[in-house]
Amino acid sequence: MAGKNCVGICSDLRLGAQFQTVSRDFKKVFKVTDKLYVGLTGLATDILSVDQLLQFRCNMYKLRENREIKPEAFSALLSTLLYEKRFGPWFCEPVVAGLTADNKPFLSGMDLIGAPVFGSDFVVSGTCTANLHGMCESLYRPDMEPEELFEVLAQCLLAAVDRDAISGWGALVHIITPEGVITKKLRSRQD
Repeated sequence: MAGKNCVGICSDLRLGAQFQTVSRDFKKVFKVTDKLYVGLTGLATDILSVDQLLQFRCNMYKLRENREIKPEAFSALLSTLLYEKRFGPWFCEPVVAGLTADNKPFLSGMDLIGAPVFGSDFVVSGTCTANLHGMCESLYRPDMEPEELFEVLAQCLLAAVDRDAISGWGALVHIITPEGVITKKLRSRQD
């Protein structure tokens, strides 16, 4: 979700095999650079594999270009990475959130084969997408400050996962600002 010179990304912490909970602390949001994060939803093994591939490709980019990757370039790199496997796709739907060079929010989401969608307000992905989309539409306001953005993101996620049986077990919220990243862990229903 985008704010005023800040952007937020969050996820729940549940790892499950359909309705069976396997873990309550599975990380789905990964740091790429100080101003760029990627969230991956889907099959757990593919989430970990795609994260490792992204780390490798970003390290290669940094060595070749001698600079950190920008959100626009990272989104294109991720889209290409997913499209390479279009006939046997990675089962994950990524969300990219970061700040551009002039500290403007950048948001993009993709499907399994890397078809991107760019959002100026918010992007959602995962099992409770319909619930999240409705909550984000009702609570989002443009030009939110970091504290307000955190509160809105937390309320959207907690309200949406409460209505989805295969999501939840806590949440992790990252607010990316020009000064740094604010990370908070939320408690939610444990049933």
